[in-house]
Amino acid sequence: MKALFIGGTGTISSAITQQLAESGCELYLLNRGTRNDNLPAGVKVITADIHDEQKVADLIKDHEFDVVADFIAFVPEHVERDYRLFKGKTKQYIFISSASAYQKPLSDYRITEGTPLSNPYWEYSRNKIACEDYLMKQYRDNGFPITIVRPSHTYSERSIPLGVHGNNGSWQVAKRMLENKPVIIHGDGTTLWTLTHNRDFAKGFIGLMGNIHAIGESVHITSDESVTWNQIYEIIADALGVKLNAVHVPSEFLDACSIYDFRGGLIGDKANTVVFDNSKLKRLVPDFVATTRVDQGIKQTVQFILKHPELQKEDPEFDAWCDRVIEVLDEALKKIKE
Repeated sequence: MKALFIGGTGTISSAITQQLAESGCELYLLNRGTRNDNLPAGVKVITADIHDEQKVADLIKDHEFDVVADFIAFVPEHVERDYRLFKGKTKQYIFISSASAYQKPLSDYRITEGTPLSNPYWEYSRNKIACEDYLMKQYRDNGFPITIVRPSHTYSERSIPLGVHGNNGSWQVAKRMLENKPVIIHGDGTTLWTLTHNRDFAKGFIGLMGNIHAIGESVHITSDESVTWNQIYEIIADALGVKLNAVHVPSEFLDACSIYDFRGGLIGDKANTVVFDNSKLKRLVPDFVATTRVDQGIKQTVQFILKHPELQKEDPEFDAWCDRVIEVLDEALKKIKE
């Protein structure tokens, strides 16, 4: 199989790149070359900015691919460009959408690919829906061989999966735990959530590549395991070897007082209970099974980050914001009790 990944070094795509390289796939990555230091042997790089359409067209003019997958397309203009570049040059074009595009609020917590797409809270999700709409039109009208993949919360060894964090990622929350400082959990922490390790996501994704039954289809790829946010934070604390000091804060309050995008990331996504039905994926990829249990995967991630100081990026602004939110809630409670 000859495949081209636009991107190929991010959280979701890096595990796919690794597994394909090990399988002997002829894999090309098209990116700007800023994160290619640890690519597996045999992976070929086409160095370009995908937004420079003419340069990319010149670089791929002598290539045809079995699969093209774009991991960094976020708005309709991106997939419109891809259609111009790859129409007639690939047997399958895979668009990475998002499970956050599913209807919010949900009418049923059990999500299938037939769940309506509608997210009034998050522009990111609405843009992904618009991309899907454009690609499905090209499939229906012009036979463009598309497959739409919807990841949910996918994580790797480089970042601890959380509900509430700042712009510098997850380390500051782990640092607060290590310092026995209170940690904010959105809502009451009892909503169900699904975490998927990128190793497991890669198995499902590779099973869809070159799969004739996946053409014209939309498929989400997630674990079958559901846990509460309270359990997720307890697992993180346990992996760090500390006791969790949790403070539960309503998601609406976090959104209202936040300098961060909690309206989209929480109200439009993580504050909702979601349980995924992966029956469609398993019909298309009969041997798919997610084998990384949440507690095992998070423990591996925490151990990896503790051994790699370069991943421990502090966020004093977020730390101070957490302290202020908790202080305000404590003050309100005292006033009510007076």
